[in-house]
Amino acid sequence: MASHSNNFRFELGKRLNDFPQRVALYSNPKKTVRKNVKRLAELQETLYADNRYALLIVFQGMDTAGKDSTIEKVFSGVNPQGFQVFGFKQPTYTDIDHNYLWRYWQRMPERGRIGIFNRSYYEEALVVRVHPEIIEKRPVPNDPIDDAFWEHRFDDFRSLEAHLHRNGTRVIKFFLNVSKEEQRQRLLRRLREPEKHWKFSSNDVVERGYWDEYRHAFEQVITHTHTEHSPWYVIPADDKWTMRALVSEAIDNALTDLDLSFPEPDPDEVARFAQARAKLLAETS
Repeated sequence: MASHSNNFRFELGKRLNDFPQRVALYSNPKKTVRKNVKRLAELQETLYADNRYALLIVFQGMDTAGKDSTIEKVFSGVNPQGFQVFGFKQPTYTDIDHNYLWRYWQRMPERGRIGIFNRSYYEEALVVRVHPEIIEKRPVPNDPIDDAFWEHRFDDFRSLEAHLHRNGTRVIKFFLNVSKEEQRQRLLRRLREPEKHWKFSSNDVVERGYWDEYRHAFEQVITHTHTEHSPWYVIPADDKWTMRALVSEAIDNALTDLDLSFPEPDPDEVARFAQARAKLLAETS
C-alpha cells in the first residue's frame, strides 16, 4: 500500500539532515488522519481476531516533538482492549538490578494487540550516551564507554527486534523530527499558557543545550538499528497534523502488509448455527 510515509522511511547512507522537518503534503491533513484512524480501527479488530501477530510501535524524539498528542490522535478510534501504551520514566532500583532491557521486555505486546512505547529501550543509547555518568553510577561491569560499548548496545537492539519478528511481533519505529526553532516556540507556549505549565520542566531548557549531542545520538541509533523487518521512519514534526497523517499511514501500511483475516469458524459449530437461531427466535419476551 503506497503512501507518502514511504518517502520518510530511513535508508542506509542517509543522514538526519537529509530529512525535512516541515512539509506540505495534504490539502487537509486532519481529514487524512480521520480516514486513517477509521482504517486503523478496522485493521486492529482483524489483528485481534487473527491472533497470529502483534505490532510494537516505538516513538522517539526530542522534548516537545509531539509523541503524546500523536498517540492520542492516531489511536483515538481503536478499541482500548486492543492496544497498550507504555511510557518509561527513570529506571527504579529493581530495574537497575536487572539487565537494562528487562523492564522493556515485560511490556511487549501480546499476540493480537498493538503495543506502543512512548520512549523505549532506545533511551539506553540516547540519554545515557549524552550523559554517560548515568551508566557510570550503575552497579554494572566497568567496561569502557567507547564505540565498542555502543555497538554492543546496537547489536542488542537488533537481536531483540529480530527475535520479536521471528516470533510474530512486527516492530515499526518513528523518530519525530522536530526543528530546534519549533521546539523553542513550543517551550515558550508552555511557559506562556498556564494550562500547559504542567508539561514544562526547567530541565527541558537544560537538555536543549545538548541539542547537537542528542541529534548525533539519534543518528547513530537510527543508522545502526534500521533493518528491513524493523524500520525507522524519520517523520517531519514541525506541523503536528501532517506528522499524525504520516504516522497513521505508516501504521496502516504495516498492518495491511500482514495479510490479516478473520478466522473461519469450526464447521461443526457452523452446523449448529441454524439450531441456535431457531431457538433464539422461539423465545418470547
